[in-house]
Amino acid sequence: MALDLSALLPPAKPAPPRLLVEARLKPVQGTRFQPTGFPDLGAAVFDEGQRLLVESAQSMANRLEATLWDDAERELIEPARGLSYVRVEKKDGQYLTNSLTEAHRLNSPYILESKQKDFFEALKKETAPLSEGPIDRRALARLVFRYDANSLLHGVFLAKSDLAGGRLRIERALSAFIEAEGVRVAASGGVKNDAVNPSGEAKKGFGNVPFQRDEYTADRITAFFNLDLVQIRGYGLGAEAEALLTGLALYKVAAFLDGRLRLRSACDLELDGSPRVTRPEGFELPSVTALREALPGWVARCKPLFADKAGITRVVFAE
Repeated sequence: MALDLSALLPPAKPAPPRLLVEARLKPVQGTRFQPTGFPDLGAAVFDEGQRLLVESAQSMANRLEATLWDDAERELIEPARGLSYVRVEKKDGQYLTNSLTEAHRLNSPYILESKQKDFFEALKKETAPLSEGPIDRRALARLVFRYDANSLLHGVFLAKSDLAGGRLRIERALSAFIEAEGVRVAASGGVKNDAVNPSGEAKKGFGNVPFQRDEYTADRITAFFNLDLVQIRGYGLGAEAEALLTGLALYKVAAFLDGRLRLRSACDLELDGSPRVTRPEGFELPSVTALREALPGWVARCKPLFADKAGITRVVFAE
């Protein structure tokens, strides 16, 4: 039986502008956890110290993308195979990286800065009609979907001046973050011991070195997910592509929450109860199993829109 997403997709009336999901999380053991940190800032505490950013939107984008990639096989997970993406290989054919795991997706230097320019020249030719005047968003969306459908969910900025003047940008349609409220600092520390020379020069790695460490406890930890359905419809890619992008986003959310939520060495979380859809009212997040079973059909119906029947565009990185 096909998974029913009719409440999210046209011709649903009124078609909802967004899907919002919230999920309560808790530490797997104990009560302490380590939040994300930023250079020269440390933990992002706000609201007079009562709230805390546990995981940023940019980090969550990487984690959601990772739900589609099988590190051991160096390939898409089996249900998603056939989805468009760019695979980067060395001259000898060995795998190097890909557009899903690269920080800037299609704008990765391993994709656009190779001395072997076949793919770059193809992009340059296809983006040439977008060089003058306002950017045709639908034409750009078709181009991105052709090579890397994932970028239409997580955003891309083709910043090279040779590609339509470096103006080709698509913002995130799927965004997420994790926050904690009612937070309190759990201060601790330790010492790096040197049994051979306790008074050795610390700058060179010798000696006993004490350190301070802050972890946190919280009354509540919540993961938030926001899927912009208006943006997906605005791509103008047609019903099959809209269903794929919507279903793919739902799969990423469900797979992330169902997976190993060890965000850092001292931040190991798990789902606390069931995820809750706050908009649109009445819709429930499908199970990861149901979404995994539906993925191959969604991908197969979009094959005519991809650059290759297998979905893979191969780029050789040559320095």
